[in-house]
Amino acid sequence: MNYEILGAFMFATAALAISPGPDNIFVLVQSMSHGKKYGLATVAGLMAGCLIHTTLLAFGVSAVIKENDTLFFSIKVFGALYLVFLSYRVFKSDAKIDISKQDLPKQSLGKLFRTGFWMNVLNPKVTIFFLAFFPGFLFSKTMSTIIQFYVLGSLFIIVSFSVFATIAVLAAQISKFTLKHTKAGVYLKWMQIVVFLGIACYLLFG
Repeated sequence: MNYEILGAFMFATAALAISPGPDNIFVLVQSMSHGKKYGLATVAGLMAGCLIHTTLLAFGVSAVIKENDTLFFSIKVFGALYLVFLSYRVFKSDAKIDISKQDLPKQSLGKLFRTGFWMNVLNPKVTIFFLAFFPGFLFSKTMSTIIQFYVLGSLFIIVSFSVFATIAVLAAQISKFTLKHTKAGVYLKWMQIVVFLGIACYLLFG
């Protein structure tokens, strides 16, 4: 088992979770509007959705690995190119963190959980991202690839939940910080670009 690969995976996951995106912004706004427990309910739903993507990836890609090494390499190349594309999209996007939409209707905790779950499960971009991100971080030559994908999925959920839960709990402080430090979005934007390009290079040359 290669713990350096697992460490790199966790670091990349944390960096991506911190970077502003639709999911963590939605969590932030829910917490700011209605309280931290509503943000945490959304986080729980989002992370539950990640289990579905992990399962699809584990059984789908593991079958590919067993059948054809060349096809698996093609998946990693596709993943690297997709990450380069994502970095370009981030580069072209506005660095401003928009947290002004605080007029969301209040929903029950259960409904917010379901909203987070279906936001994640029905988003094809998440499926593609998992396909691009996970295969390059397989960390053992002897362990079943299905188990490895579930380990990576579990680490992804644990790290992302920790970051998102922190965002939910510290929503008020984070909103004040982003309003006071207008360049925070710029720094986070470039961090996301660097992480995407770094993972792409790792997939191609690692």
